[in-house]
Amino acid sequence: MRFITLAALPLAFALIGAAQPAATTLPQTSAAERVKAHMTFLSSDLLEGRDTGSRGHEIAAGYVVSQLQALGLKPGGDKGNWYQQVPYRRATLDGTPTASLTTRGAATPLVQGTDLSVRPNLVTKDMKVNAGLVFVGYGIADPVLGIDHYRGVDARGKIVVAFSGTPKGVPSDIAAHLNQVKAQNAAARGAVGYVEITANPAGNWGSLAMAGTRPVTNWADGKGGSGQGRAAPLLRISFSKATAERLFAGARQTLAAVQAEAAAGRQPKGFPLTGTLRVEATSKWEDFTSPNVVAVLPGSDPKLRQEYVALMGHLDHIGVRRNAKPGEDAINNGALDNASGVSTMLETARAFVASGQAPKRSLLFLAVTGEELGLTGADYFATNPTVRLNEVAALVNLDMPLLLYPFRDVIAFGAEHSNIVKAVDAAGAAMQVTATPDPMPEQGLFTRSDHYRFVTRGVPSVFLMTGYANGGEAQWKKFLSGCYHSPCDEVGQGIDWDAAARFGELNYRIARQLADAPERPRWYADSYFGRAFGAGQPKLAR
Repeated sequence: MRFITLAALPLAFALIGAAQPAATTLPQTSAAERVKAHMTFLSSDLLEGRDTGSRGHEIAAGYVVSQLQALGLKPGGDKGNWYQQVPYRRATLDGTPTASLTTRGAATPLVQGTDLSVRPNLVTKDMKVNAGLVFVGYGIADPVLGIDHYRGVDARGKIVVAFSGTPKGVPSDIAAHLNQVKAQNAAARGAVGYVEITANPAGNWGSLAMAGTRPVTNWADGKGGSGQGRAAPLLRISFSKATAERLFAGARQTLAAVQAEAAAGRQPKGFPLTGTLRVEATSKWEDFTSPNVVAVLPGSDPKLRQEYVALMGHLDHIGVRRNAKPGEDAINNGALDNASGVSTMLETARAFVASGQAPKRSLLFLAVTGEELGLTGADYFATNPTVRLNEVAALVNLDMPLLLYPFRDVIAFGAEHSNIVKAVDAAGAAMQVTATPDPMPEQGLFTRSDHYRFVTRGVPSVFLMTGYANGGEAQWKKFLSGCYHSPCDEVGQGIDWDAAARFGELNYRIARQLADAPERPRWYADSYFGRAFGAGQPKLAR
């Protein structure tokens, strides 16, 4: 380093002043250019597909923090910082489990991968279970629907056997939810294990050999808490068809008989099964962390600022293909899934700051991890919120908007459950964008993205995707059968950047409506999710 003497300072300052160029005005970037810049970086090869717990995801999280910090938002994570570190555990089997089925006093060994498949456990390393079994129909116990397949069955200390799926006639979003809580139902009734079998006599029983080799990954806090909730300690196994038939032999009904009932549209009643199942299995664990990014834009109203409108998008993707051939592109860049949602969320944050008008309610911005691992980052935040969850008035989830065409409508999954839909309609009307019904109800998408973890805590939520109009249907079918979860999901696939900017503007308008409304959103009185999870909250007539 070269030092300047004090005597030379006046001359140096004069030279510096003389060398300064005339003031220039930097060119203003458009919303389309800003979203493109965000998406280009977040889906670049440098980030290697942003897998949960990876270095690439850490870099992506740091980028999102830098953008939010530059806008002047406040950190909303743990201990006053920008991050909430999610503690993850990956469990695999350590050795081969042993199992036997005892019927009529005789024990028959069961072979892992052939007769049954024992899964790893996240909270109990050494599993030792010796218990009887009970059949519980579809395993549904839901007071809102008035269904209890456990009626007349004592599951305490037993291994519960249930049909997969739900009875005919249950709406798809409710059916998807019921499927996700079956193991919780078993745990709540004192079961020690849970098994699902197919209700279809000609159904596929799956590969037991593959099931036993798959790791189980979820958040686990090291104190027995896990994203699997009360079901975490349960022994989880799969059976072959032959083993399942042996369980029902000598019971009130055979497996074929209860499957025939299900096929006829009836709901089989539960009953004890014959025999006792003994299983011993050991799991080994790999612990790691991955961050949620949490930021707050404080509200301006003295009363309403204590409430929050949350905007959320998942930052993770599925990483690098391990089975790629030499020379093949192995990086799953995740441009549309979900660099697009996070990038438009950043543009929404910028729009609020640029407006010069602070929202009345505070805004909570969440770039969560682990969506591709079962909505685990969102679940961890909803279980361990950094703000009081009952103060989150509404949530808008931005997950995989398909920005490949000039969209004219949006699908607002969950719009039928709360009056958030009115904010969506009002925002869309100003932009000639309509909210249309779910065109693919068979997919059960309302329970397959991060907002679902907030819905089950009573937070009215909506999940927005671009719709089927103006060529959207063809684009959706092409993407889902092609670049979805594939290395070709990158910025070079023909993204319409003007559509990206419009999606950001639409979400700004929706969030503005929700943040400035005099009343917070309400569940509709006839909504299943409002009735199931909004206990004590005021409801609206439709």
